[in-house]
Amino acid sequence: MKINQLMLFGIFFIGISSIEAQEKTSLTLDEAVKMAWEKSNEVTLANTKVNTKKYELQEVRNNQYPDLKISGQYQRLTKASIDMHNSGDQASSDPMPSPDQAMLGMANLSLPIFAGFKIQNSIKASDNLYEAESAYAAKTKEDVTLRVITYYTALYKAQKTLDLLNENQKQAKQRVTDFTELEKNGIIPRNDLLKAQLLVSKTQLSIDEANNNINNINFYLTTLLKLEPSVKLQVNEADFFNLKTSNAPTSDVLALENRKDLEAIRFQQKASEANVKIAKSGYYPSISLLGGYTALDLKDFITVKYAMNFGLGLSYDLSGILKNSANVKAAESKATEVKNTEAVMTDRIKVEVQKSIEDYDLAINQSVVYDEALQQAAENYRLVKDKFDNGLSDTNDLVEADVEHLSAKINTALSKATIIQKYYELLSVSGQLSQSFNLSKI
Repeated sequence: MKINQLMLFGIFFIGISSIEAQEKTSLTLDEAVKMAWEKSNEVTLANTKVNTKKYELQEVRNNQYPDLKISGQYQRLTKASIDMHNSGDQASSDPMPSPDQAMLGMANLSLPIFAGFKIQNSIKASDNLYEAESAYAAKTKEDVTLRVITYYTALYKAQKTLDLLNENQKQAKQRVTDFTELEKNGIIPRNDLLKAQLLVSKTQLSIDEANNNINNINFYLTTLLKLEPSVKLQVNEADFFNLKTSNAPTSDVLALENRKDLEAIRFQQKASEANVKIAKSGYYPSISLLGGYTALDLKDFITVKYAMNFGLGLSYDLSGILKNSANVKAAESKATEVKNTEAVMTDRIKVEVQKSIEDYDLAINQSVVYDEALQQAAENYRLVKDKFDNGLSDTNDLVEADVEHLSAKINTALSKATIIQKYYELLSVSGQLSQSFNLSKI
């Protein structure tokens, strides 16, 4: 007898939701995804990292602008003694003045002209790192979106499963009521009544297990969406099956063009190439344009105004010519690492896409088989029920046919949801998930 297979119903599905007799909040998948993008901690962190890279880029760009520094001093002097040894007025008997205060003001300007292309390549490297972080942020949003879809699909599966279990439980309880009267009248043995009661108990265990899983998945989803844990979410069947599953990718072409994590690696590759050029800039001198202005006032003794200067500054680290080769080799090695990482990721993406295509096709094929199995199970139960009513089959046959019919109904209902879930998983590995929800405006 296959009554035991009913025990698997409560744990067959990942993520089951709630059927508590309380008010529930209806939520469409678009609304859930939008809410996750706006409130989830992962997305907030990703956006913060993008802003950090943006400010770092601006900081690097500022290096190409002139440095202008001003300084000033005011000092009190105590009995300063000044001796002009080469004074042209040797005959003068007037004493030299003794200034009691001094003021000095300076302004210096330095404009980099050439630094071995270090500044330009630093900007390129920082710009590509900013673009890479932006791509990683987009990938984070897609990952969060897929998590929402997974929970949302599990929520629907749970609700549908529990609806079917509760419906079957009513039928099983009615059978117990009927068998009780038959057993009292001696029409059926007590053993048949016990079998009917056992089926009710096993079904109740499955319902209890389902309710436990429902509460867990509801908590996961509300936590992700930053809702109160007490909120009970409801997925309307019409909203769920109105989701489009057309134009599914059939190759890895779109994935290699649109995957954000692969795009981020490519930007990192460009940044690493710029870092190699930055390292090589150590072989070149640095030249800058210099300018300045000085003002000096030594009270009652000397005043200097309009003392302007300008020229060129040259800096060349001769010892660095020998030492810099290690920096260049390290930068080149890191660039090779990133290139190899891109190759590894490309292969992994191809495998992921192929697996998702196969899983999506399998879900469609299984749904067709489950539809046929449901028809067969329904007809089998009808025939067994007729035989039982006419005394041509026993309780074991009836209960087994009932369990198989329930299993077929559950499998058929969930297979439809699995198609939708596998479709979105395929979009995710192909880098098309955000476009399917038009989330670029969020």
